[in-house]
Amino acid sequence: MTDQLALGAAILAATAAVVISCLPQGRMVVANRVATLLVSGLATAAVVSGLQSLTASPGRGQLDLPGLVFFAVSTVVGAASALISPRYLRHSSVGFFRGGPRWYYLGLHLFWALLLAIPQAANLGVAWILIEASTGITCLLVAYSGSRRALEAGWKYLMLTTFGLTVALFGILILYGSTAHVGEALSALDWTSLHDAVRHLSPGTATVVVILVTVGLAAKIGWAPIHHWLPDAHSEAPAPVSAMLSAALLPSIVLVVWRFDQSMDLAPTGAPHTLLLGFGLVSLVVSVPFLWTPLPVKRLLAYSSLEHMGIIAVGLGFAQPLATAGVLLHVCGHAVAKSLGFYATIPLFERQEGAAHRPLRGAVHASPQAATALGISLGALSGLPPSPLFVSELLILAGGIAAGHVVVAAVAAVLVALGFVGLAHQTIEGIFGKARVAHPVGASSAAFWPLTAAAGAALGVLVGVAAWLATVPGWTALITRSLP
Repeated sequence: MTDQLALGAAILAATAAVVISCLPQGRMVVANRVATLLVSGLATAAVVSGLQSLTASPGRGQLDLPGLVFFAVSTVVGAASALISPRYLRHSSVGFFRGGPRWYYLGLHLFWALLLAIPQAANLGVAWILIEASTGITCLLVAYSGSRRALEAGWKYLMLTTFGLTVALFGILILYGSTAHVGEALSALDWTSLHDAVRHLSPGTATVVVILVTVGLAAKIGWAPIHHWLPDAHSEAPAPVSAMLSAALLPSIVLVVWRFDQSMDLAPTGAPHTLLLGFGLVSLVVSVPFLWTPLPVKRLLAYSSLEHMGIIAVGLGFAQPLATAGVLLHVCGHAVAKSLGFYATIPLFERQEGAAHRPLRGAVHASPQAATALGISLGALSGLPPSPLFVSELLILAGGIAAGHVVVAAVAAVLVALGFVGLAHQTIEGIFGKARVAHPVGASSAAFWPLTAAAGAALGVLVGVAAWLATVPGWTALITRSLP
């Protein structure tokens, strides 16, 4: 039942995209709200059913515990982005699309459908197809405003991620040719089939496959040093799309890398964990200097994404139950905090002309509501206690020490601490510093309070869940049994 409900949610989102784009412009907002409620309701039912199934029989079905977590994240972020999109569209330029909102809603809901489908993919080939399909859609959404910066960002995103996915495809083809029997269909790339078949690979072939697939998908995730599209795309995309890119798409592709890593466990190579640790540390090293640099707020959030994807990569590379629990909590906390940060730029940019392309300063003087949301977002993203990201980082580092990676954990801890100090400083300056615009312009952002309150409550709930799990005997074993 869980798999059918989840698949139905993805299909419904894709259907809604087509239906909304065919309606008169005056009816699109209402249709968008109705479609969002229907899709999110069906997806929520899938998550509830999946949790019940995991309690009864852990590890069964396509949506295991990680799949359910990432599916739930895509549900929440997609629904929030769809609901806040009318607010964004009221004050946006539509230079690239003559149809304006029509094409925006078509792309947004198709993107959401793919985000719901990726965690359900039980096959490496299918996952690659879904990820590739998201590239063209998100490229057009990034370039939606039609500005020169947006068009360049969309083009850079398309070229770099397509190149990376081509490299990954080459690795998948080598893997298929080395493991599939004559006449065997695409099912040879099922995660379960791969897990049993890769033990027969030669060490050289296994290493080449792991490197090609992981490096290729890393280009789409934006792990350093192949991250150059990420700051531009996040900065220029519409705020709801930026939230979906950072909080849902990047983690969804990380899930595919995670599943691939698990399927290669029995292969005669140690490359998967080594690559993850390497990408994680390099991403942290590259992101920290930018977190200390005054940047426009969306660009600052983009480099924060690089940092947090690096933390997640390190956690997966540790491959230890404590670290795994930390990764799942980190994905959820990052999704809530990062989405709120991008959404907060909508009222902020309405009130501060030109704020999109200059370092954030004095947000509280321009829009107290936006400043409050940014304070919660950036405070959580910096790892300020007692945010869920602080707890998840502790779990990941503890898992690394328990797994024997003491040096890697120590280096990661230093880099995370440096990132905390830098982002905390930028938060204080950005919110309470001297405003660069003396007289704000634009509409009131009072209607933004409910979203800020909901995100703050969600972050509190995540901390509560983590605290509750710590009191459950054998909770790490429960998580381990729920993994594929």
